Amino acid sequence: MAKRLLLISNSTQHGGEYLDHCAAEIQDFLGAARQVVFVPYALFDHDEYAERVRERFARMGLAATSVHTAADPSEAVRQAEAAFVGGGNTFRLLARMYEHGLIAAIRERAEAGMPYVGSSAGSNVACVTIKTTNDMPILEPPSFAGLALVPFNINPHYLDPDPASTHQGETREERIRQFHEENTPAVVGLREGSLLRIEGPRVTLKGTTNARIFLHGQEPREAAPGTSLDFLLAG
Repeated sequence: MAKRLLLISNSTQHGGEYLDHCAAEIQDFLGAARQVVFVPYALFDHDEYAERVRERFARMGLAATSVHTAADPSEAVRQAEAAFVGGGNTFRLLARMYEHGLIAAIRERAEAGMPYVGSSAGSNVACVTIKTTNDMPILEPPSFAGLALVPFNINPHYLDPDPASTHQGETREERIRQFHEENTPAVVGLREGSLLRIEGPRVTLKGTTNARIFLHGQEPREAAPGTSLDFLLAG
């Protein structure tokens, strides 16, 4: 079956509540699926996080259960209709996913066509590595390698340089250029409000904001919502 991924930059958009800006896209993407398994490991309080997701998904007509309440988290994934991996700290999320055996389980199910929805850190871990996350390494995962469901990386919450700022540190673009000094995978800078919908060989930028595409050895380019980015799957 065709791989199906929805990779969202941010969970909350300014002026709205949790997942409001992408709820319609999630509902359309999940289609007939009604049971979603949630991976809460990016935040510390799993119970609170799971309840927030359960309540929000219920308003979309979806039932969400969290892997942290399952006797066997990997088996919960293997039995799921769809998966949602939430945002928070990417290093903590990946470390816990390795710890609970979720890397192989999610990869296996997603490769077989299970819909995968990721937001922020959940989008980071779907990629080749988490090397382009914005987060502090508060935990050390066994590897930076992610699920590798796509052959590129994502930088969520991508920020453009502010010409009025007096900050002298690296811009987000400079940091991604540094990544490309040592690594070759493409990087999609997803501004808040943007997301990637992947259906088999098709990649479409969706949402309300442009994305910035970084290819190794090339100048960055802008992509508008609705743009086909199929070339990203070529690796």
